Amino acid sequence: MSDNWTEQHIPDQTGRVAIVTGANTGLGFETARALAARGARVVLAVRDVEKGEHAAARIGGEVSVQALDLTSLDSVRSAAAELRATHPRIDLLINNAGVMYPPRKTTAEGFELQFGTNHLGHFVLTGLLLDRLLPVLGSRVVTVSSTGHRIQAAIHFDDLHWERSYSRVGAYGQSKLANLMFTYELQRRLSPLDTTISVAAHPGVSNTELMRNSPGVFRVPVNWLAPLLTQKPEMGALPTLRAATDPAVTGGQYYGPGGRGEVRGHPKLVTSSPDSHDQAAQQHLWTVSEELTGVTFPAMTPQQTDS
Repeated sequence: MSDNWTEQHIPDQTGRVAIVTGANTGLGFETARALAARGARVVLAVRDVEKGEHAAARIGGEVSVQALDLTSLDSVRSAAAELRATHPRIDLLINNAGVMYPPRKTTAEGFELQFGTNHLGHFVLTGLLLDRLLPVLGSRVVTVSSTGHRIQAAIHFDDLHWERSYSRVGAYGQSKLANLMFTYELQRRLSPLDTTISVAAHPGVSNTELMRNSPGVFRVPVNWLAPLLTQKPEMGALPTLRAATDPAVTGGQYYGPGGRGEVRGHPKLVTSSPDSHDQAAQQHLWTVSEELTGVTFPAMTPQQTDS
């Protein structure tokens, strides 16, 4: 594997279909742009369709826009139905969209906003689209986590929605830890197959709109010293792009920046916290996620493949 992996290492993506959530700005936009530049047909799955159309126009190529509001499971189900109708095969599902450090809010279903958006919304979208990936040789589900999965992070099964007390940082950490647990449990379920893998990535610290709700202690350095403490979205998107396209990637891997503290740098294989590898907790989270959303995944058994 290259130590200085860049967009130029992305193989030809002609004929591949990629769905990228949260692709109208920041990391998602850069991910979509790079995939389209290599020939992929890219769907920008976004909450604000008008902004999505502007983003699609900037990217060019075979790019379309799909309305998707991860804070509403009705919207996720509607988006999945439309995507299924228009895309009989999907090569890449990139679960990129997210919220970070908002004041306590809830989704349409009453889930804590960060857990509901970052984890449950993507859990449902993946479950409803997975049968479009399973027959496709080389297909991947890439879920974007964060170094925040290590910070005040635990899965609070006794209070998943932070109804007793609320910590913006803790709730974000829970959601990003859930992203990794979902990635690893999904890969375990996919492992009997030879077609689809589940991979995770994180962008390090990127200077994007996601930082707008950061607590004051973080806002000053991010705003004043951004060039020193963060990297541009184009670099922040590289771990996701590598996870999505590098032929050497295998299921269950996790990619992030290779610099000190995984803050900046070219993407490399990284490790996640011991908590993220707790198989009992992964399976419990999966069961709870099914119960909360009413979505179960298709049977993952070997089937005829599409090249």
